[in-house]
Amino acid sequence: MVDRHLAHSQSVQAEEREHEADHPSSLVANFGADQPLALDCGIDLAPFQIAYQTYGTLNAARSNAILVCHALTGDQHVANIHPITGKPGWWETLVGPGRALDTDRYFIICSNVIGGCMGSTGPASTNPATGRPWGLDFPVVTIPDMVRAQAMLIDRLGIDTLFCVVGGSMGGMQVLQWSVAYPQRVFSALAIACSTRHSAQNIAFHELGRQAVMADPDWRQGRYFEQGTHPHRGLGVARMAAHITYLSDAALHRKFGRRMQDRDEPTFSFDADFQVESYLRHQGSSFVERFDANSYLYLTRAMDYFDIAADHNGVLAQAFRGTRTRFCVVSFTSDWLFPTSESRAVVHALNAGGARVSFAEIETDRGHDAFLLDVPEFLDISHAFLQSAAAARGLTPVRS
Repeated sequence: MVDRHLAHSQSVQAEEREHEADHPSSLVANFGADQPLALDCGIDLAPFQIAYQTYGTLNAARSNAILVCHALTGDQHVANIHPITGKPGWWETLVGPGRALDTDRYFIICSNVIGGCMGSTGPASTNPATGRPWGLDFPVVTIPDMVRAQAMLIDRLGIDTLFCVVGGSMGGMQVLQWSVAYPQRVFSALAIACSTRHSAQNIAFHELGRQAVMADPDWRQGRYFEQGTHPHRGLGVARMAAHITYLSDAALHRKFGRRMQDRDEPTFSFDADFQVESYLRHQGSSFVERFDANSYLYLTRAMDYFDIAADHNGVLAQAFRGTRTRFCVVSFTSDWLFPTSESRAVVHALNAGGARVSFAEIETDRGHDAFLLDVPEFLDISHAFLQSAAAARGLTPVRS
């Protein structure tokens, strides 16, 4: 009976994911065959769509727009209830009335990236040429591709210059790409827990996750939608492995230590004897409810390929030379996925390029995920940076 209930629950979740891929519970911008998205792989993607959410009010001068760029497992539902999980938005610590990204003052935009699975065109979307999900027929996308698609959305919204582009992790990569690709369109940039290129260690962790997905027999060479399966076991393992990288040893010790899960003695089995095991299994099972396995492959690969300096003769400072964008770069002491040394390299390149930049390394034991959590110093720094940028921009609160 329990297995039957679980199977039914997974089937309902799969149907919800498939529906959101083409018909998202958010705003949608559609681009026809006459407006293709030029991808780095050499393919023009058309037609395609971008799913997005907005919060707050765009002022008459269209000068108060902030683009929030989401991380690998995020989506456009930054400050509203998620349509599949029913959980609050993933960045409500930062976005909302009176918060750093004040929706009483700014017009906040957050779009699902190209290659995602919550309404922007990706491998879970229907291929108009076949009437079936794209699967692995979907072209490989990059961080610059994601940013080009976002720029097309911003054009569609009639916004010339963004007051700020904000994001952490993969979102931070998009922030840096925006500042390089469209320097005249970005007044300020808040780049958090990120780097201008992925390290070999991070690529290795991503490959581990991809292999876990592809080793699941239910993956079916990426055709699981058509065959009525879903590689939830492989995707769950991928999520478990990745989630470990988002935390720190100190945070794991503080939260779990070696405490047992609902028992006093070991079972001498491979059950989840320890609390940390139970926690990771929960992370894996809850993730597969809302995320598409093929999208996980595509987005991790996009992060792997990211390397801003590669397009500037290997000299990072050249990418930022002469920029007028105001930057704030933030790192966390316990983040070993994107360590402070990589943020410092970004700051040094910005300084060498003559950019206006501030930098903060925040002491916390909460690891890479600190940018998503209630870390007061981070929230205060973000608020102060945006306040300073708003004063320089001459922004005043939006009046209803």
